Amino acid sequence: MTRIAAVHRVPMRHPGDVSGVAGLIDGGAVDAAAIVAILGKTEGNGCVNDFTRAYAVQALSVMLAGRLETTPEDVAARIAMVMSGGTEGGLSPHFLIVSMAETDAPATGALAIGIAFTRDFAPEEIGRMAQVEATAEAVRAAMAHGDLDDVHYVQVKCPLLTSERIAEAEARGATVATHDTYRSMGLSRGASALGVALALGEVPAAALSEAVIGMDTALFSDCASCSAGVELTRNEVVVFGNSASWAGDLTIAHAVMRDGIDLPAIQAALRGAGLDPGAGQLTTGQAARVVALLAKAEPSTNGRIRGNRHIMNDDSDINATRHARALVGGVAAAAVGRTDLFISGGAEHQGPDGGGPLAVIARKAS
Repeated sequence: MTRIAAVHRVPMRHPGDVSGVAGLIDGGAVDAAAIVAILGKTEGNGCVNDFTRAYAVQALSVMLAGRLETTPEDVAARIAMVMSGGTEGGLSPHFLIVSMAETDAPATGALAIGIAFTRDFAPEEIGRMAQVEATAEAVRAAMAHGDLDDVHYVQVKCPLLTSERIAEAEARGATVATHDTYRSMGLSRGASALGVALALGEVPAAALSEAVIGMDTALFSDCASCSAGVELTRNEVVVFGNSASWAGDLTIAHAVMRDGIDLPAIQAALRGAGLDPGAGQLTTGQAARVVALLAKAEPSTNGRIRGNRHIMNDDSDINATRHARALVGGVAAAAVGRTDLFISGGAEHQGPDGGGPLAVIARKAS
């Protein structure tokens, strides 16, 4: 049998609003048993104490448990729940429901998806080589799971350090990568991204060490998108690509933004997915074919965008990643003509310094 992937985008009124997902299942548009991943943009701050992510995971797990006749814990263990906090600017909170099924349709080459999970990490492993290596292993497993021969985007949800987790490690005599819980988010994202780069052959193993994680911005993946959260202790990996052995009307393409205003990169990804951005914004008909746009956003460490000064890293009131999400979200929304876009902040080792990978999933032209 041939496999086929489906991606549905539904709005959320608040982080616990799973009515749109429930409606898809109850209306027969989605088989709950076929769901392999759910990505969500929630309206929290995207920082250590952003519990909108955990709230959304809990609400989804409880709702799905009832329809699958199992426990919420079993749902959360089986389905990759990638919640990304922060919908600054005009970004719209939403879920992306990712499912796969078998079909009698012939394999024509289409969107393919692979899922894998790492083991749970001890606090002292977060942001270190143990996380890099385990992530690389999970990416390889996900690629094999999806029979992926053309990878375009690797979405990872990874853990972070809290004061409690740090204390637990030190009580055992272990040391952690940092005592700064916010910095731990960046180290976890960075280690995860380098794991993706290692698995995809973008960075050689010899170049990797704990000393480069979060430090050497020349080492990065063109396909990694990593989001850290307090709600888990393992890495959850979703690999998106195209495969000749899959069927369906979806395709994916990607590009790399060199900075936060790299509109041509967004247009290149749109064209790669079979869309025509022309010289400006997609037409209404073209925009309707966009199933998802996913992108990473990160302020440049030198405080400049094409020579002009920005203050994202110097603002003590609003976190830098929140500024970056709003900036990239605005540029992407202007290109696509819609605001329900999966823009994630914190792009350590995910694209070049100040930039980040992006991907477009779209329906093929009929």
